[in-house]
Amino acid sequence: MAHLWKKLRASRMASKKLLTNQNFKMELTIPTHFRCPISLDLMKDPVTLSTGITYDRESIEKWIRDGNQTCPVTNQVLTNFDQIPNHMIRRMIQDWCVENRAHGVERIPTPRTPITSSDVMEIGSKMMALASTGEGKGCLDLVEKVNAWAKESEHNKRLIKDNGLGYVLAASFESFSSLSFEEHEDLLKEIMLMLTWMSPLGVEGRSKLGSTQSLRCMTWFLSSDDLLLKRSCVLTLKELVSTDQTLVNALIDIEGLPEALINLVNIPDNGLVKRSSFSVMYDIISTQIGYNKLSSRFLELGVVGLSLEGLVEADKGLSEMALGVLDRVSDSKEGRERLQKHALTVPLLVKKILRVSSLATDFCVSMLWKLSLNGDESALVEALHVGAFQKLLLMLQVDCGQETKVKATEMLKMMNHYKNKLDCLDSGHFKYLRKSY
Repeated sequence: MAHLWKKLRASRMASKKLLTNQNFKMELTIPTHFRCPISLDLMKDPVTLSTGITYDRESIEKWIRDGNQTCPVTNQVLTNFDQIPNHMIRRMIQDWCVENRAHGVERIPTPRTPITSSDVMEIGSKMMALASTGEGKGCLDLVEKVNAWAKESEHNKRLIKDNGLGYVLAASFESFSSLSFEEHEDLLKEIMLMLTWMSPLGVEGRSKLGSTQSLRCMTWFLSSDDLLLKRSCVLTLKELVSTDQTLVNALIDIEGLPEALINLVNIPDNGLVKRSSFSVMYDIISTQIGYNKLSSRFLELGVVGLSLEGLVEADKGLSEMALGVLDRVSDSKEGRERLQKHALTVPLLVKKILRVSSLATDFCVSMLWKLSLNGDESALVEALHVGAFQKLLLMLQVDCGQETKVKATEMLKMMNHYKNKLDCLDSGHFKYLRKSY
């Protein structure tokens, strides 16, 4: 309450706004009753609560959504949360804007009437009926109408999400995917783009998108030229496989999936798409059946080189996912051989230790350990040259997983046989460290 009154006092002090219009300057006073008591900005959609106080709709909705049950100004408990549009204040604000247009003030548009829960449920029922009969044109019209609602305001978006339309769209996507991708391409695209901002989907919605036909359609879209559509598909796939590992079994049999995911990693300057692609790959090859069926294919498509090159300037999320994929493929002899052949492997793995996150450190140590045990001595020698011995010593002093500490200790013991023969270490900086091996 005290905080709100401070904002009100600040509003009065800042009510004079300096506007510049071509060759002159003047002070323009915004009437206090045109400002929202919460945001202190000019109200665009004024609504009045049961207490008689008027607020901007967006501000008061956020106040209520945050769990507050009182009027911000009067501190009275709200008997209901009805928001009555204050047309009189809104027209006064619009008239004031028109009068001051020469001073750079733009007229606020007349807000549309917000949709209701019954509106959303009604359109959902119609959509389900059309999907059951395969009426693609009518269903597309309804989807476009819902999309237009969502673009109007965050209030509409929340109502659409909260009234089960995500499931309706997922079910419609499955129905029309089962008929024909090409014939219903526009409808399926619109649905997929909308499903992105409806995430997370419920269990029933995920089950519809996890069907074989839905997965095939999404994989087909991954090969399109539409970057937004690709982004929506890979984000949806990421949610599906991360929440339900049983869907991996259906996904790995989809033709063209490995190629599509690798192509997404090649898209420049799009960290979210790359991170999501690596995440899907990691979830797939983390299962035994997915590893057996697709790990070799990912290796053939160059996942090692792409992952290492992507790590050079990667952020935390992308680094973790790319390292996770590399760690998983390094379980095979073929994977380790490809890693050993790449010039960036050891320097990057050593560099990422203790620099990204504990998870990334675990992956780096795991890969270096596998290369040390199953390869020749070149990996150990190179790791020594780029400072792995110091990094591993420091790592044992910090809080990390027991399994990672065991692997680090084993590597330090192996490196001990080589370090005295190499002129690459100055251990003076580490002589006071507590030894843990």
